[in-house]
Amino acid sequence: HVQLVESGGGLVQAGGSLRLSCAASGNFFSINVMGWYRQAPGKQRELVAAVTSGSSTNYADSVKGRFTISRDNAKNTLYLQMNSLKPEDTAVYYCNADALVLTPSPVRSEYWGQGTQVTVSS
Repeated sequence: HVQLVESGGGLVQAGGSLRLSCAASGNFFSINVMGWYRQAPGKQRELVAAVTSGSSTNYADSVKGRFTISRDNAKNTLYLQMNSLKPEDTAVYYCNADALVLTPSPVRSEYWGQGTQVTVSS
């Protein structure tokens, strides 16, 4: 299984910055795609950014130029650097990982973190 532990959320003023971290641990063989999703009240969960094991990235249009996703494969840690934050960025941010687990039998599954609140005041 994979456990995802997030940190870095909080309250920040518009124009400020935050960096989210997500550390993956557990018994797994590899992690393919990792990503950040967010969900605002009354809204569907949406993809913010994703990165593959080969460091290919994808961003939602709303965050391009402001957010940067990265991963440290050696540490199995995912990051999201968020700059020029806007009130519209306020949401619960979730870490997601697609991992291959070998025991008790090989299975590829998605895992989710518990979510961390990001609040941007105007």
